[in-house]
Order: sequence, then structure tokens, then C-alpha cells
Amino acid sequence: MMITNTYKKYWNEERETLHPKKREAIILARIKEQLEYVYNKLPFYRKHYDRHHFKPSDVKTLEDFTTKVPIITKKMLVEDQKEHPIFGSYTGQFEPEEIARIQGSSGTSGIPTLYQVSNKDWERASELHAMALWSTGLRPHDTIQISFPFSLFFGGWGILHGAERIGSTVFPLGAIDSDRHLEMIERIKPSTFAATPSYFLHVMNKSREKQIDLSKSSVVRLIAAGEAGGSLPSTKELLSTGWGASLFDTGSTSEMYPFMTSTSCEAQAGVHLYQDEVFTEIVSAEDSNTPIPMGERGAVVYTHLWRKSQPMIRFWSGDESFMTNEPCSCGRSYPRLPHGILGRLDDMLIIRGANIYPSAIENCVRSLMWSGAEYQIFVDKKGALDEMTVNIEYQNGYNNSQLDSFKKEAEELFKSKLGVRVDVNLYEQGILPETVFKARRVIDHRKI
Repeated sequence: MMITNTYKKYWNEERETLHPKKREAIILARIKEQLEYVYNKLPFYRKHYDRHHFKPSDVKTLEDFTTKVPIITKKMLVEDQKEHPIFGSYTGQFEPEEIARIQGSSGTSGIPTLYQVSNKDWERASELHAMALWSTGLRPHDTIQISFPFSLFFGGWGILHGAERIGSTVFPLGAIDSDRHLEMIERIKPSTFAATPSYFLHVMNKSREKQIDLSKSSVVRLIAAGEAGGSLPSTKELLSTGWGASLFDTGSTSEMYPFMTSTSCEAQAGVHLYQDEVFTEIVSAEDSNTPIPMGERGAVVYTHLWRKSQPMIRFWSGDESFMTNEPCSCGRSYPRLPHGILGRLDDMLIIRGANIYPSAIENCVRSLMWSGAEYQIFVDKKGALDEMTVNIEYQNGYNNSQLDSFKKEAEELFKSKLGVRVDVNLYEQGILPETVFKARRVIDHRKI
């Protein structure tokens, strides 16, 4: 039966198309309210702000907020939970019946950072995630197959949350074997598939081995989350072509739940920032109280405007991006990150004086028509010089003469795009470690 799409264009038209000046007034009012709340109710923030000689009354404008309020970091949150178990002194006073969820994220010590979300915050997140997924074109008649794990991490919960609010049919298959995902795509025929960019590539690789043409499957929409890359031009083109589907980037960090406050729309022009839910800033990587002009790269800082259970106020994410407020053809008046999150600031590599971003390397690899799903970046110190090697899988069926040509092509491309010499090794598809969730691409032996 033919389904006629008679649904409205926006989930919340008034909110999504509001004039930016009116939205800024709402944002400033919410910031002032949140600052008073965290200073007077949450010991973590009061201690932090007193140490920096800051008072909520110091903020009278949005510029004051960026230039006067000190940031918080993941390390600070972890330490506070150690000192004030189990949720830290930055959570509010909630009765057990007021808490909807306890989730977490892994820490370097192996002890997870725990998050609690109140019923009101969980309900609000559901509405936000529905608005975000609606902007990708997801509708009640769609079936969405979700490959994210349903465990301690927020992972697939946000997508599940929003899709259920929309009324879509949800198939939460989770992080299982890729062969089973392919089998279920064939049987269930979902219109939408949700995964990390790396896992989309992994499933593409598996489909080729099984001689399955994903571009002819039922999937017409890919929802990317969990890692950077979903808005990189080369990765986007590769995935869209391989799956025969439109790719939509989304997501921020676990700390910032609802984390779909940066989501691309059907205009495919980067991710919109839902500034009236989570206020996003681009600031100097060297000085978090120095804002970066529109169009220039900087560090991403987030602030919850509504969440009361463990609110994050000027949370330093460690991510890098750039912002634009140029109008989008979709009609939404939110600013955008044209290429989404570009990567982690601490992942930036300095090679012989040049700043090299892993996202730039990925863009090169994905533009090579013969490359497979996997690649790895190795950095070593050889004598006084830094050396970078990129191992790239190639699709099966090529001879040695072609491989020699591919190696030369890749090395010339890296030299042209990155400005440094890069050694390239080619590996038959299936040799490099497979990515089944998030990719670990960079191995910097200088740090080991």
C-alpha cells in the first residue's frame, strides 16, 4: 500500500522557526535561572564558583556568560563522584520516586561515571529527541532498526526514546553480530538504521562479502551518532552511496543528555544546534572564556538550560568544530555546525610542526574509491622526526600493479591535503581489526 506523507513539516514549528533574537532572550533567562539554581542548591558549583570569585549576578548578557563563567570538565565530575559517592555533589536532592533513569559512562579507572535523570528531565528529553528525529524525516509509518547497545551507556536509549515519542515502529536489535543485522534488514525491511559511522561502514563491508546490495535494501535513512564523522563530506558520500540512503548526523556527549541537541535536517547542511535546550558555544582551546567568531574552529562547550538532575553548566566536551548562523533552506532558525563535530582536540596530531586532524585523514581515505571499511593511523618518533603511517584496507579483486598505483595515489593525496609526507600500507579487506561499535583509529606510539 502506498503511504502518502501528509505529516506536518516541523515537530514544533513555533520553537524551531523562532526569530534568533527572541530565542536569545529565552536562552539568557534560562541561563540566569540555572546559575541561581546550581549556585544555591548544588555544593559542587558553589565551591567551584566561589573559587573563581564568580557570582550568578555577574551574568547580565550572553557575552557575560561566555566570558565570566568558569568551565567544568569530565575530570572534575569524576573526582567529585569519588569524594561524594555515588552521584556527586552536583546532583539535586531528589526522592527515589522522582528518578526515571540511572545510566553511566566508562572511566579510565574502570569505575563508571554515573548519571541520574529525573522523571521531568527524562520526559523533556523524549520531546527533544522526537523533535530531532522528526527533522531527519522519521515519521510514524517508519520502522527504525537500532544497532547501539542498550546497557549502562545512554547509547541507543535517546534514539529509542525519540522514535517511540514520534510513534515509529522501533526494532531495538542492539549491538549484535553484523550478519544478524543484515538478516533482519532483509526480513523486517526497516526504513531507518541507526549506528555509529564506523559501524555503517562495517556492515557495508559485510554486505559485500555476502554479495548483498545494501543500496537496494529497504533502508532509506541512516541515523549516525556516537562518534565524529557523520557530517564529513567524504564519509557522508561513501555511506550514502553504499547504502542508497540519506545520512543524518546527530549527538553530543553522555553528560549532555538529551544528547541529540545537534542533529542534521533533510536539507543536509550540517547539524542544527537546539540552543534553547542545550546552549552550545565555540571558544578558544587555550582560553575557555574567549569566544571564537562564527566560521572559525574552536572548542565546543555545552550548557543544560532546563535539566535539574546533574545539570552541566559550561561543560568542556573536548570536541572541536565551527559554527554558522547562515539561514538553512529547511526554515529552522537554529545555528549549525556545517561539518558536525570535527573530532577531539586531544586527538590532534602534530607532525613535523603541522597540525593534523584525524577527521582530515578520514576525509582522504573515504575519497579513495578502492578503500575498504577499515584504516589505522600510526605515529612514531624516528630519530628527531615524527613519522605517520596510515594502514588502509582495499576492496578485494585488485592485482599487484593496481595496488602499487593505489599506494602512490594515497600518498600523493595525503601530501596534497595534509602538507606532510605519509607512508601508506595497503591490506586486503578483513586483515585490519573490525569495528563493531566505535572505531579506535589513532595509535600514537609517542604517548606510550
